[in-house]
Amino acid sequence: MIKVGERLPDATLFEFVEDAREGCTIGPNSFDVQEATRAKRVVIFGLPGAFTPTCSAKHVPGYVEKADALRAAGIDEIWCVSVNDAFVMGAWGRDQHTAGKVRMIADGSAVFTRALGLDQDLSARGMGIRSQRYAMVVDDGVVKTLHVEAPGKFEVSDAASILATLS
Repeated sequence: MIKVGERLPDATLFEFVEDAREGCTIGPNSFDVQEATRAKRVVIFGLPGAFTPTCSAKHVPGYVEKADALRAAGIDEIWCVSVNDAFVMGAWGRDQHTAGKVRMIADGSAVFTRALGLDQDLSARGMGIRSQRYAMVVDDGVVKTLHVEAPGKFEVSDAASILATLS
């Protein structure tokens, strides 16, 4: 598992872009994790899946609600990473009203999640390989804070817990 002080792994992630802008077309766009975190302070939180109960009722809404407070505490971007495709993450973002607050990032093949060492096998529950529930603060590509939940828990990766570490 990745540790505080380590650099994020090289990986390509995907994001569904709703509007054409410089460097992005409408639809799924790929980006390099190293490049996207360069000279930025980013909160990355991972969760088992889009449209799942705790993720939809608590995890994402907490970050949407606290996005302004996190930015005021020096965070440049907030990423929600899940082992889903960019189309699903885009639809979930629309459902959760994340626009302008939380980037909904797809790790469809779990490449990034596995490289972090934060994958879990939920095949017995019909979900395949998924992410553990976690949150981290990354500064210029280096992990500064890492909170990984115990199985079945939601106590340390929420937005309020991360905000408290920034105070």
